Amino acid sequence: MALGSLIDRHRDLLGRAEAAIGERTYFSAYPESPSPRVYGDTAAAEGQAAYEAHLGADFPLETPGAGGTVATETSPYGPDLGVRYPRVPATDDAVTTLLTAAQAAIPAWRDAGVDGRAAVCLEVLSRLHERIFELAQAVMHTSGQAFVMAFQAGGAHALDRALEAVAYAHAEQARIPGEVLWEKPAKGEPLRMTKTFHVVPRGVALVIGCNTFPTWNSWPGLFASLATGNAVVVKPHPRAVLPLAMTVQTIREVLGEYGFDQDLVTLAAEDPADGLAAVLAVRPEVRIVDFTGSTAFGSWLEEHARQAVVFTEKAGLNTVLVDSTDDLQGLVNNLAFSLSLYTGQMCTAPQNVFVPRDGILTDQGRVTFDEFGAALAGAIDKLLGDDARAVEILGAVVNDGVRDRVDALGGDGGTVLAARTIRHPAWPDATIRTPAVVAVDIADDDRYSAECFGPVSFLIAADSTAQALDRFAASVREHGGMTASVYSTDPAVLDAAEQAAMEAAVPLSINLTGGVFVNQSAAFSDFHGTGANPAANACLTDAAFVASRFRVVAARRHT
Repeated sequence: MALGSLIDRHRDLLGRAEAAIGERTYFSAYPESPSPRVYGDTAAAEGQAAYEAHLGADFPLETPGAGGTVATETSPYGPDLGVRYPRVPATDDAVTTLLTAAQAAIPAWRDAGVDGRAAVCLEVLSRLHERIFELAQAVMHTSGQAFVMAFQAGGAHALDRALEAVAYAHAEQARIPGEVLWEKPAKGEPLRMTKTFHVVPRGVALVIGCNTFPTWNSWPGLFASLATGNAVVVKPHPRAVLPLAMTVQTIREVLGEYGFDQDLVTLAAEDPADGLAAVLAVRPEVRIVDFTGSTAFGSWLEEHARQAVVFTEKAGLNTVLVDSTDDLQGLVNNLAFSLSLYTGQMCTAPQNVFVPRDGILTDQGRVTFDEFGAALAGAIDKLLGDDARAVEILGAVVNDGVRDRVDALGGDGGTVLAARTIRHPAWPDATIRTPAVVAVDIADDDRYSAECFGPVSFLIAADSTAQALDRFAASVREHGGMTASVYSTDPAVLDAAEQAAMEAAVPLSINLTGGVFVNQSAAFSDFHGTGANPAANACLTDAAFVASRFRVVAARRHT
């Protein structure tokens, strides 16, 4: 198939996406509703059947250097997936074979040009969109997200984030001219040179997937590297392989159709004991690393993968400051949903809620610290009171660590709201917990100064709003944060909070009481993280996220 016709096919979408990253207004290319009115009456059933066809079978994918297979996934809802993938052992021979194949695929891909690479990437996104129901099932049963959230976050929103990365990559490369005539005035004839500028990739990129958001967190780096000419090795989390295996499979199919070496993108599945990510990350062939996960391994990558540009999203303390409100019920309802969504297993979920110990002014009069806690607990109980509805908000607990954490802290001293176990009506083996809220004093910073991933939040009694602001800014500077939120009717407090957020470099949400929540981030408008505090050294997505994935090599000659 002709690459030129593919460029023409996707030119309009690419142009609209590039315009959107400049305008920062609402834009989405992929419908987020799984309604039959949008996708057709048979799409859901066909997607589920396609997902189920993978279970207990060999996944049809080839990986250079692989030997044997590995099956590592059990759904947080209970069933063993049993999907077998080609295993890449963490041996020098296997890794060298894998990386050599990736390197060999780069030259032809580089020579496809900026427009050609972007068009192939957008064709891949189109094909992935065709598999969105299948992908949603795979995300649901590897991450524990409820189906609608898996469809939205793992499908439509992840596609938007990937498109956003391609748009940024294309824009940054396209601003560099291919060839210019350079003239410098001089006595007599001017000096003339022809200067040619070549956009060249860094080399092999490594994407290290996470368990909770295998597509949303992996696709931006994957497509940013691919669009800038690099080969990509995808190393999925052992508990969340299938969504990324489907991704790699789709990319390889499109690459083959348009005459490119399919080993440009490969899947490196591992046995959990192999430690393959650490082996791959420090190889000299690997020039880019994208990682989402624990602070410990993210910091290790930043320190040891010195030969590569390393992009990390780690952990942080997401803070809510409550000073006053003119809509108490809207506040606690909004916060209840933010704490409950996907059982708090989001890098953007709030954890530390600061409230003045002498209470706050509200539309219902002065509310004490304890009364605010009771109102928040009541909102959570009301939101999750019906078990059938609750499981569609909470999803399932992704691993035993989260379960043990909430079970331990949920009954801790100062409990405002204890966690509750819910039985899923369709998946009785799923582990499901409602959020726990624990009241602590601001002086007990050892209780709340580390990330407590999962459905545990701390209601922190502060001496004043000013003290809470100081503690918020200090905690973000020291520990990082992906989100922050403030509630106040006082413009001076809002200004101070915004100033503190700028200085701590964390995105701030102000007086959210409606249908937008602090843990949601809209592609093309919201910058996910800033890359300027310890929670993450990169932002999804900005120019800095793509620009260092390629370099420009110039050639000049006299004319």
